[in-house]
Amino acid sequence: MIDRLMNNSDMGKLLLRLSTGGLMLFHGISKLIHGHGFIVAKLREAGLPSWLVAGVPLGEVVAPILILAGLFTRPAALCEAAVMVMAIYLVHRGDLSSINTHGGYALELQFLYLFGALAVFYLGAGRYSVTRGIGRWN
Repeated sequence: MIDRLMNNSDMGKLLLRLSTGGLMLFHGISKLIHGHGFIVAKLREAGLPSWLVAGVPLGEVVAPILILAGLFTRPAALCEAAVMVMAIYLVHRGDLSSINTHGGYALELQFLYLFGALAVFYLGAGRYSVTRGIGRWN
């Protein structure tokens, strides 16, 4: 019984999906409510096309919902990771070598989302998902 409880990789995948997708979803919903127009200015400052702002609702709302459900999990996780790379580059690159007031790394949250999404990409959804982890994209 204890062995079965401790060696449950599908439960680990579910918990990773819930944290990585679920917590990112709050950021996306906040941007939908309050707007994400400031990102267009950041894209222009970086010399990037402003149409890339479409990646924000995709990577912070659609992708997290898919990750939570375990549907097209791997592409959704890759999308979330790409959005995090862009967020770090556009908004947080000045903090790459900074420590926060509590002694932690200034970008710890951003890197947790980035590496959490990459872990979901490599691990897949697992059987506690809509697709039960079946298929190349899950």
